[in-house]
Amino acid sequence: MLQVSQRGRAMPLSPYRRLTPYAEAAKARGLHVYHLNIGQPDIETPPAMLAAVQQADIRVLEYSHGAGNPSYRRKLAAYYQRADIDVTPEEIIVTTGGSEAILFAMLSCLNPGDEVLVPEPYYGAYTAFSIAAGVTLVPVLSHIETGFALPPLAELEAHVTDRTRAVLICNPNNPTGYVYSHAELEQLLDLCLRHDLYLLSDEAYREFCYDAPYVSALHLGTATHEHVILLDTISKRYSACGARLGALVTKNQAVRDAAFRFAQMRISPPGLAQLLGEAAADLPETYFDHTKAEYQARRDQLVARLQAMPGVVCPRPGGAFYVLCRLPVDDAARFSQWLLEDFDYQGQTLIMSPAVGFYATPGAGLDEVRLAYVLNIPALNAAMDCLEHALQVYPGRRNQEDKRLFAGS
Repeated sequence: MLQVSQRGRAMPLSPYRRLTPYAEAAKARGLHVYHLNIGQPDIETPPAMLAAVQQADIRVLEYSHGAGNPSYRRKLAAYYQRADIDVTPEEIIVTTGGSEAILFAMLSCLNPGDEVLVPEPYYGAYTAFSIAAGVTLVPVLSHIETGFALPPLAELEAHVTDRTRAVLICNPNNPTGYVYSHAELEQLLDLCLRHDLYLLSDEAYREFCYDAPYVSALHLGTATHEHVILLDTISKRYSACGARLGALVTKNQAVRDAAFRFAQMRISPPGLAQLLGEAAADLPETYFDHTKAEYQARRDQLVARLQAMPGVVCPRPGGAFYVLCRLPVDDAARFSQWLLEDFDYQGQTLIMSPAVGFYATPGAGLDEVRLAYVLNIPALNAAMDCLEHALQVYPGRRNQEDKRLFAGS
C-alpha cells in the first residue's frame, strides 16, 4: 500500500493558519472576522519598493546569482552596517524568504539526529524545518510569569547532550515579543563557546524594539564569528511578506560554502524581489520612525485592553508585534474555534493563534493564545470588544481569581 513519507506524516499544520477554514466559514455566514492570528501587517508596503519593480526595464527575467545578485548583497551589507553589524556582501546569502534561511542553516550546520536547543514557546515553523532537516528540537521552557525571559543558563545547559549542535533563538521573539538583553545573549554565547555550538539567531523583527535597544548576536564581538548564523527577512520590517526575500548571514566560511551549495540546488532567489530589496535598502532610516511608533501604540493599547480583562494574564512584550497571553478558559484551541463557529458580537468575531502550536512540551500553553497586533487601533479595539464579551459568555470559562500579573507594567 502506498504511503507518504514519515516526514510528510510528521509535518504539523501551521499553528497560525490552522483555524483559517473556520474563519472562512464564519465570513460566509456574514460575520466580520478580525485577523489577529498571523503576522501580516496592514501597514502599506513602501511605494518606492513597488515602483522599483513596476519601472524596471526587463526584457528577459533571468536567473539571479545563486547567492543573490551582487548589487543587492552590496546594499544589504550597507543596511547591516548601519545597524552596526559589520558584514561584507560576500558574507551574505540571499534566500527565498526567511524560511529558506532557517532551513539552509539547519541543513548546513546539523546532521540528521543532531539536537537544537530552543527556548519555548518558539516560532511554530521551526518544528517543520527541523522535521525537513531530520534534526530534533529540544525545548527549554520559558514562563509567562517572567514575561518569557530566557530560561536560566543552568537550565539550558542541563539539556546539552553529546548530540547537541546548536541553540536557536528568535530576537525579538515570535510568538512572545520578548527582547533578549545583551546580558542574556552573552550567556548564550558563553554556552555555545564552552560546548562548541552554533548560535542560530532569527532577527526578523530587529526594527521593532520598543523599551530597550536592539542587540544582534553579531554585536557580541569576534568570538561570535565562527558560531553565529544570522537569519533574516524583509517581510516584516517593510510589510512585504509576499516578496519572499530573506538572508543567511555568517562570517563562518565553511557554513557559508555549504549553504551556497544548498542555494545552488534551488538555482536562485527571486529576481523581482531583489529589486524590491534594493529599493528597501535605499529608504531613509527615518522610514522606521512611523512604523515603529505605530506598532508601539498598538502594543500599548492591546496590552492595556487585555490586562483590564478579569482572569487574563498578559506580560508587556518588548518587541516584534505579538502578544502571548493566558486566558481564563478550559482550552484555548477549543475557545478559538468556538469564537468562529458559535459566537458573534454585533456581527463580528476574531481569529487568534492557540499557543499550543508554539510549544512542544506536552500540556504547555493549553490556555494561552498569540495575538498579532497587525491591525489599526480601531480594529484592535473592536476585536478586543469581541474577546471581552466572548470571555464572559464562553461555556468553558474557568472560574478562578483574577490574577492580573504585570498590571501597570
